[in-house]
Amino acid sequence: MLLVKRSDSGYWSPVCGIIDPGEEPHEAAVREAAEEAGVVVVAERLSWVSVTDVITYENGDQTQYIDHTFRCRWLSGEPHPADGEATETRFFPAAALPPMPAVYADRVAVVLANRPEAWFGPLH
Repeated sequence: MLLVKRSDSGYWSPVCGIIDPGEEPHEAAVREAAEEAGVVVVAERLSWVSVTDVITYENGDQTQYIDHTFRCRWLSGEPHPADGEATETRFFPAAALPPMPAVYADRVAVVLANRPEAWFGPLH
């Protein structure tokens, strides 16, 4: 499992990001892996679709995001912090993952479950 240690919080997480205007969700997953971890991946399939908790910005605006979690396959590249959003990047064995907040651990668990169909909605 490819994980990055986030520079903003110090937590380990899967590669995450926001879709650019005009970009397809699976393309964003591939781009974010290259930008954050310096690796080339292919998005094999959608594993989970959910909605984030409400996010409140400093100006009081509130929003929620549709969260797409993809199972990706590594093609090439040695993981390294490529864009400043991570301080470390590396592959971990599934049986030896570092601690991480539930929001990230749930994404990892869904991908590792490797269900043939995508999961929709909350896990809990």
